[in-house]
Amino acid sequence: MLACTLLILFAGGLQALAVRVQVTWDIGYLNISRDGLSTWRAIGANGQLPIPPIYVTQGDVLELTAINHLDMPVTLHAHGLFQRNSTYYDGPALITECGIPPGSQFTYIIETRDQSGTYWVHSHYRMEGIDGLRTALVILDQDMSLLDEYDEDVLLTLEDWGQEPNNDLMERLQVTPFANLSTDHPTVLINGINANFLQPIRFTSGRRYRLRVVSMSFTYWFKVRLPGHTMQVIEADGIYSQPSTVDGLDMCPGQRYSVIITAKESLEFNYALNVTFYSDYIPQISGLTPRYHHVPIVYRKDAPTKTFPLIEDHEVKWADEYAMESRDKQMLLEPVDQHIVLNIKTLINKVGIPNYAFGDYAYNNVPVPPLFTALTTGDMALSPSVYAPQLNAIILKYNHIVELELRNPDTVMVHSYHCHGHAFQIVESGPVHKNSSIPAKRFRGRQPMRRDTITLAANRYVRLRIKADNPGVWFQHCHQEQHSYSGLAFTLIEAPDVMQRTLRVPQEMIEFCRILGHPTRGNSAGRAGSDMTGIKPPLAITGTANSIPDTR
Repeated sequence: MLACTLLILFAGGLQALAVRVQVTWDIGYLNISRDGLSTWRAIGANGQLPIPPIYVTQGDVLELTAINHLDMPVTLHAHGLFQRNSTYYDGPALITECGIPPGSQFTYIIETRDQSGTYWVHSHYRMEGIDGLRTALVILDQDMSLLDEYDEDVLLTLEDWGQEPNNDLMERLQVTPFANLSTDHPTVLINGINANFLQPIRFTSGRRYRLRVVSMSFTYWFKVRLPGHTMQVIEADGIYSQPSTVDGLDMCPGQRYSVIITAKESLEFNYALNVTFYSDYIPQISGLTPRYHHVPIVYRKDAPTKTFPLIEDHEVKWADEYAMESRDKQMLLEPVDQHIVLNIKTLINKVGIPNYAFGDYAYNNVPVPPLFTALTTGDMALSPSVYAPQLNAIILKYNHIVELELRNPDTVMVHSYHCHGHAFQIVESGPVHKNSSIPAKRFRGRQPMRRDTITLAANRYVRLRIKADNPGVWFQHCHQEQHSYSGLAFTLIEAPDVMQRTLRVPQEMIEFCRILGHPTRGNSAGRAGSDMTGIKPPLAITGTANSIPDTR
């Protein structure tokens, strides 16, 4: 259910009067076949899947009400929104909230005055997002000069869709040898339907189309190309860039791009937008990995579709964050006050399933969400001792410049890193192992590009910078849901002293914690000081990553 935004028409275009946009999701189970292959109990809103995308205009306040008719808690995360001064609305369960209990409802307040562009909303409780609770969120620009760059706005959402409820699958992964599990691979949904049954996108000669591409994926990567046309990238993850011309997009789970495509003048041919669903770390199986899909681009109904010779990936000019520059001209953040190095480690458990960690311990939830610990422990909130080791908590001082160096020494596995609360500057990438032939990359312009989600390729490190000017507790994690579920996450405890002066958690959220049996005061165990009695010991992840030399 959606309350319409009030619009005012001006001679120069369309400008929105900032209003409160109210969206209500009655969240429940649906027995549905979205891909035409299997029917299972998915999660939808208002009795439907896909959930319609949400559109607001910059400056609006989105009030997103979740009514929980599931048999487990629900949370919602606006992926890419900074939630400035409202970290408690960010959504990750048992980090900034305990969740909305079954039979309850809650309204998330999402401010958009400082952000515009392309985002999405998904559950951040267990596997509810990949089981259907996700949709695109578009924040339309108030800047009329941006609207002059294109004539039409087209949304393209890309989803992975499994063959059974993923909550069930994750439970089995903890006790069942991987070889005994179903080997069904996810299928592809484009704009919410099976990618093999898409309606065409119609192009009109000479018109400029802003194509917003949203990877609402929790597993695999997507590549997107339109042979015969070029793409002009203008946005990555809600950050506007200086226009750059590319042939295609290579997108990890959670990323978004906006590109402008100018339609051809000729009506002689129709074309096909190529979408490849793939993962470098999974062996290729014909027809399954990778999968190839084609979205019809129609200029004239009876025109033939133009074919192009196959080309290798290395011949394609893919969008490159290191070659892009931010449009707002934010210079490189310096000098660095805090340099943090985190090595990704892996431990294979007794049933053959990997646990992951950024550092020494696999991430796991604790009784007291770290936001409540940060708010209720006074000066001790500045000490790591009040946060359980499995939170991998890193404390940041207000307004410090922080450089994160994330290192993936694995020579096969690839990860997708998502940063809550910030868009990071992309500074550098290079090989972890010095004997590698992989070249180092560094941002090329004067204003490094920013975004909130990036690929952590095998045998590579990345260096990213943020300014700690958004007090809150921010979850940092792999956006491949199985990897996050298996421990690949850490938390930034940003300016807890400032949080204590400025943040007030809604009373409803505190009551929800009581209903769900979680304390809301004290350290991670709900106790004083560093007494963690009652918390299970963290899972230590051992490996060779500690011996990797620093490459700085």
